[in-house]
Amino acid sequence: MECDIGPRKIPATIQELQARVAIAFGRHPLCREVRFDVVSTPKTRSGANWTVSMSAVPPDAIWEASELVADIQDAYTLAA
Repeated sequence: MECDIGPRKIPATIQELQARVAIAFGRHPLCREVRFDVVSTPKTRSGANWTVSMSAVPPDAIWEASELVADIQDAYTLAA
């Protein structure tokens, strides 16, 4: 018997993911200038099927931006 006790990811569209990342970056003072794009990727073993391509990242915002994206990726999956 299989038992999946891990948290389920919430399905979201590309537009919803873009909005969530924009809000997260906008709330963090170091990440407000980060330019990004949410892109679809082939599904991986871990279940990820989207990523964020970041550009114009200030040097002091690299870690914070990466952490924010990782948290959002843990919670959402790209809706079919």
